[in-house]
Amino acid sequence: MSSAPAVRDPGLQPERTRLAWRRTTLAFTVAAVLAARQVVHRQGLSGSDVVAFALSALVWLAFLSLAHRRIRAMAVLRPPGAMPLGQALAATACTLALAAFAVAIVW
Repeated sequence: MSSAPAVRDPGLQPERTRLAWRRTTLAFTVAAVLAARQVVHRQGLSGSDVVAFALSALVWLAFLSLAHRRIRAMAVLRPPGAMPLGQALAATACTLALAAFAVAIVW
């Protein structure tokens, strides 16, 4: 009798997670484009609008980088490991920052 641990078969879970990351980056891109549209079409553009838009673009690039890094990590590792805490916190911060900048642009 062998006491070797059973190897976990991840099945399609890594592929579903990669697709979820891609959908999330698409949604993030749509939010950034809508912010740009709001700034471009606004009458009486203020400096705070431009700053909020610029920060939104930086947050979008940061999130895109995080998502791309996670997608690549999931493609290489079998089975994929858990997302590092630093990356998870950065992704959360990017999401919250984009929401805050969107509110700043709207008002």
